[in-house]
Amino acid sequence: MKLADRGPQSRTDFHERLKHIGAERYHDRHPFHKRLHGGQCSVDEVRAWVINRWQYQSRIPMKDAAFMSRIEDPQLRRIWRSRIEDHDGGVTEGGGIRRWLALAQAVGLDPDYVASGVGVMPATRFAVDAYVRFVRDMPLLDAVAASLTEMFAPKIHAERIEGLLAHYDFADDASLAYFKKRLAEAPKDVEFGLNYVLDHADTLEKQDAAAAALTFKTDVLWAQLDALWHGYVEGRIPPGSWRPGEGLALRGPALAEVS
Repeated sequence: MKLADRGPQSRTDFHERLKHIGAERYHDRHPFHKRLHGGQCSVDEVRAWVINRWQYQSRIPMKDAAFMSRIEDPQLRRIWRSRIEDHDGGVTEGGGIRRWLALAQAVGLDPDYVASGVGVMPATRFAVDAYVRFVRDMPLLDAVAASLTEMFAPKIHAERIEGLLAHYDFADDASLAYFKKRLAEAPKDVEFGLNYVLDHADTLEKQDAAAAALTFKTDVLWAQLDALWHGYVEGRIPPGSWRPGEGLALRGPALAEVS
């Protein structure tokens, strides 16, 4: 039978295919996360992670806004809108962005410096920008499929909370609020996004495209950690990127060495 003559995978088989991508390629397997969660990161490695991960966090609502600008169905816009609200929060309080900046403060960084993005590594910026462009330009099905890395996120958030609390003095309920909140927020996003992909990927070609989109997103996340490892574990910090001693908070808690 020619490939073009094959029918789509069953809903169950296609779901298993998506889960297998996460099992093989999600960034919980990256050695930087093993190092971070195991307490082996230095003070500056933790700070570099917070600074560079900000680039991704800050662009999540922007990519969702780009996605919504293309949606003609009001009901789909209403459902997707909560993702922006989760990250941007209200006018004066709440939201994942503010919670990430609280983490920055906890590790001894100036939140305004982090929010400026001036210390982000080029590779991080390129990877995140590629994801925003993907969501903006690719078919809606592909854009939703790329978001399905959220299927694998609760496990890494739980590991991160446990590891940071065990090994780092800065870790407490306030500094880890971003990850704790995502444990509650991510499942609703996953439920809708997964069902959308399983419902709309009704040909083998669309299933292949959705699987490729999810693979692309895992590459985006992995590439950011590769850059961190190269720059701050191996000590090859690229020009223009944050260097230890820069962007520190003038006041507030300092980050003690790991236990």
